Amino acid sequence: MYKKVLFLGLLFTMVYGYAQDKTIKIISEDIPNRIAFYAINENEQDLDVMFTLSGTNFRQSSARPRFIRVPATSKVHMKTIVLIRGKQPSYSYDLKVNDSLSTRSLLKESEQIKIKPPKQITVYIPDICEQCDSLVIPLSESKYIFNLIKLDEKPELQEQLQKAFGREASIDSMNTPIVNLAGKLYTNLITYELLIDEINKD
Repeated sequence: MYKKVLFLGLLFTMVYGYAQDKTIKIISEDIPNRIAFYAINENEQDLDVMFTLSGTNFRQSSARPRFIRVPATSKVHMKTIVLIRGKQPSYSYDLKVNDSLSTRSLLKESEQIKIKPPKQITVYIPDICEQCDSLVIPLSESKYIFNLIKLDEKPELQEQLQKAFGREASIDSMNTPIVNLAGKLYTNLITYELLIDEINKD
């Protein structure tokens, strides 16, 4: 689909382009005498993006615009314009996003980003947690944003969790992570694979 936006000045900007339900953000970053534009793909699917810029008081490459591959959960540089000294730039751009990938799309270097998981993740670490690394390390290296809380640093949270568990379990004796997944507590998600399986359940 198609998105056209007009901007004046050198402000940090963010807009969106769509391919069916897949959203692409465009951000601009000011650098000396230039503005760089990046596409942010927070989806778990690769997308092809065409970014066409027009306006005044800046210079840009005369190369014909083409689709650029923006991999899943990544940030890709789309274009940099050179500002004309003493002039205020005025520009608009067209953004086309395609989820039908083409072999003719340009492949550029991408930067991995973190995204929100389908369900919010909070991991509570008990005082002695012998099995936490098998979950926390791969989760830290994953594409997902999550909250990590050490209970010995938050005694008030430990008390709240103990009330939630009641007499069924003592947090002081736990040696596994406690996972809050979209408001539901788990003590059996001791590996990243088990966590992902639970996240993907309807």
